[in-house]
Amino acid sequence: MKSSDKPIVRFAPSPTGYLHIGGARTCLFNWLYARHTQGKFILRIEDTDLARSKQEYLDEIIESIKWLGMDFDEIYYQSKRFDLYHDYAQKLIDSGKAYKKDDAIFFKYDFANVEIDDLIRGKIVFNELPKDEEVIIKKDGTPTYNFSCVIDDALMKMSLVIRGEDHISNTPKQILMYKALGLNVPQYAHVPLIMSEEGGRMSKRYGATSIREYKQEGYLAQAIANYLLLLSWSPGGNREIITLSEAKDIFEIKKVNKTAAAFSMDKLNWMNGEYIKKTGAQEYVALIEDYLKGKNFLPENTGAEYLKKVALLFKERLSKLSDFIIRARFCFYDDYTYDDDTKEILERNMSKEVNILMDKFSKLANFNKEETEKEFRQVAADLGLKARDLVHPVRVALSGKKVGPGLFEAMEVLGKDKVIARLKRLVDYWNANTSKQ
Repeated sequence: MKSSDKPIVRFAPSPTGYLHIGGARTCLFNWLYARHTQGKFILRIEDTDLARSKQEYLDEIIESIKWLGMDFDEIYYQSKRFDLYHDYAQKLIDSGKAYKKDDAIFFKYDFANVEIDDLIRGKIVFNELPKDEEVIIKKDGTPTYNFSCVIDDALMKMSLVIRGEDHISNTPKQILMYKALGLNVPQYAHVPLIMSEEGGRMSKRYGATSIREYKQEGYLAQAIANYLLLLSWSPGGNREIITLSEAKDIFEIKKVNKTAAAFSMDKLNWMNGEYIKKTGAQEYVALIEDYLKGKNFLPENTGAEYLKKVALLFKERLSKLSDFIIRARFCFYDDYTYDDDTKEILERNMSKEVNILMDKFSKLANFNKEETEKEFRQVAADLGLKARDLVHPVRVALSGKKVGPGLFEAMEVLGKDKVIARLKRLVDYWNANTSKQ
């Protein structure tokens, strides 16, 4: 295959906002198609709206694309191509297919039935257009979306345009512009929209946030990319965990489902948790450390070894890195309160039993999980208690929470002094509340 014969696709975001889930998936499908076919992937920045386009959005879009694991072969900016659009608009005027009025240029649609063979949806027939003419160059000299899109897709030799189904209504207009200019019409593949689990439009509550925000919440790039892959496409065999490297070898645009995809936060959280679990210990600890430093969470003088122990304590329990800040805070700070859902546990005053446990713990030479568990169970047995009767108040004493990591593993990480101090704090709480009654 000649280099010039290679498939060419593009992703064309507007830097008027951050990159969101829908745009990221469109980008991903284009990238996968290009890499699967050994074609070219172009990033085209549609920044013709000079008033709303901002550098911060552009920077974030490019950063997010790279963060998700994608690259691009070429990049173009429509704001630098205005002369081209004006030249082609003049060609339409010269051929009588466009005219100028009030400093704007209008294109006249010479409509006949338009038919495309969409690679995802099959045959689509357009029998009419909502208007007979349309502005292609605005009064301020900027091109409209449909016109600039046609010129760029033609000059950049797009073989396939993969975009959201919300662009289907633009397709017949663009095809008529191609024909009026004598340009080659590309193939089309319109991917379905992403909906909320309830079937409505996505919202902040249902996942409609930017890739940047997911990153800030502590989602891993590999997990986000993997989940986006599964929105309207499947690798087959009920497989759900798949890397981009693996996906590009088997991705086919024709196998994208044409029905709307339902975005599930629960599914994304599960998948992100799976990626956290399978991350190597060293890489995982580095991820946690970088994330916590970015959030200015760590107390001063937090030792690297202690941070590592705490991080590994929660590795199997996180859906996202931000969970660590909530669940592991008690390992770094003493100013926690007892959660509301621990009220029933705290109502039973077990100060006598906990005092006995504190005394036994204070005499342990090796304060590791094996020795603390052995002593703990012996105390419970001596007091005629089931282990769980003592587990619950001790867990609340150590963390302020009803649930958490393994109790004896947590004790070993916290250390003897801190464990005894927190048990004493709970005893003091019980004594203070008893005296008020």
